[in-house]
Amino acid sequence: MNGFTLLISYLIFINFLSFLLMGLDKKRARKHQWRIPERTLFLTAVLGGSPGAILGMQVFRHKTKHPSFVIGMPCIFVIQVLLLFLSKFY
Repeated sequence: MNGFTLLISYLIFINFLSFLLMGLDKKRARKHQWRIPERTLFLTAVLGGSPGAILGMQVFRHKTKHPSFVIGMPCIFVIQVLLLFLSKFY
């Protein structure tokens, strides 16, 4: 498996995980059960899962009234895209 294939596989995994964690946290919130820590949700986004987290927020209507998520998740995504773009020059 080459490096590019490994990177794509990782990004698919981390985005799927971020999406699932949003759905699971929403389900647990409805049932008043133990919740997934917000730092875990942000960590998966920072580790490359920001598109999955943003999609999960919209699909599950979860954390959409929390400014830290509504602003934070897109900011993480924009920073990641900028870093990817800038990495092409260095």
